[in-house]
Amino acid sequence: MTDAAIVYSTVGSRDEALTIARTLVAERLAACANVLDGMTSVYRWQGAMQEDREAILILKTRSGLVERVIERLRQLHSYECPAILSWPIASGHAPYLQWLAEQTTDE
Repeated sequence: MTDAAIVYSTVGSRDEALTIARTLVAERLAACANVLDGMTSVYRWQGAMQEDREAILILKTRSGLVERVIERLRQLHSYECPAILSWPIASGHAPYLQWLAEQTTDE
């Protein structure tokens, strides 16, 4: 087991995802963020079927920071009820995981 985790979210646009990514990395809550643009989401919202173009935001952080990342992501997110999910990283390339730990802070 490691002290690393992934936080996943969908956002309304590439620009919004990049803004959130830059903020969380600058604040050292995430070591790295990946933005995948051009996803289509199909879901039910307020009783109606929806289909929207979105971007995926994947954040890599330490397990101990997940709740702070979720809270900050919620503050920055434009959606009323954003999809924000997290899961622990069970294992990985040790030098990368060390780098991830060094790039995040408890402050």
